[in-house]
Amino acid sequence: MRVISINTNGIRAAARKGFFEWLPRQRADFICVQETKAQVDQLDQPMFHPKNYHCSYFDALKKGYAGTAIYSRHQPLQVIRGFGESEFDNEGRYLEYRFKNLSVISLYAPSGSSGDHRQESKWRFLDSFILHLQALRRKRREFIICGDWNIAHHNIDLKNWRSNQKNSGFLPEERAWLTDLFDRVGFVDGFRVVDPREEQYTWWSNRGQSWDKNVGWRIDYQIVTPGLKDRIQKARIYRDRRFSDHAPLIMDYDLEPSAR
Repeated sequence: MRVISINTNGIRAAARKGFFEWLPRQRADFICVQETKAQVDQLDQPMFHPKNYHCSYFDALKKGYAGTAIYSRHQPLQVIRGFGESEFDNEGRYLEYRFKNLSVISLYAPSGSSGDHRQESKWRFLDSFILHLQALRRKRREFIICGDWNIAHHNIDLKNWRSNQKNSGFLPEERAWLTDLFDRVGFVDGFRVVDPREEQYTWWSNRGQSWDKNVGWRIDYQIVTPGLKDRIQKARIYRDRRFSDHAPLIMDYDLEPSAR
């Protein structure tokens, strides 16, 4: 079972860069998209509803902002938009496809890099979302939470870690939040199960030559419940073509359809 997560930084911009021509060749079961930056009525062209996929979009109320989507080869039993916090549900940040024994979630966590007011919103998100994640762990099902979490966890997860310790995305409190998610709540950083290497990044600033020099951050994750840890077969960050300032995170799981 192949799962792709990508922040497109505008689904229409990614389309112009060839994203939807690339997608069918990946033979993915699920594609989780973040930062669609479009209302669903702006996505009436067939490419935005790929053939043989069940497609759902969750738009922000504010036009041209945030938003998530999921494309799935498997018909969900339930589509859940939002996790119950209006501040973030109004920004289209959480979309869940629920199956019999599995949920696949597309998540776009807030960034705090554009000012103190956005960092305060990010703190509110983290405070409320950890409670939701704790509730998910009590359910008798497995979860794959794909998305842009906007936090690099360890020094290995960004190039210039020394100079970013006071910057949003690598603040000690944000990193401790992820540690708590893994160590206490019990979720698993799926990528690191199979790839412990350095310099594995998913986002690069558009300033300077960050992409060319691989001066990046790993802020896009597939975070899973412990029951899926041993089901992870491989993971890779796709860099052959560039559709966004983020790269697609592609992961394969040893899961049969009957297990879903």
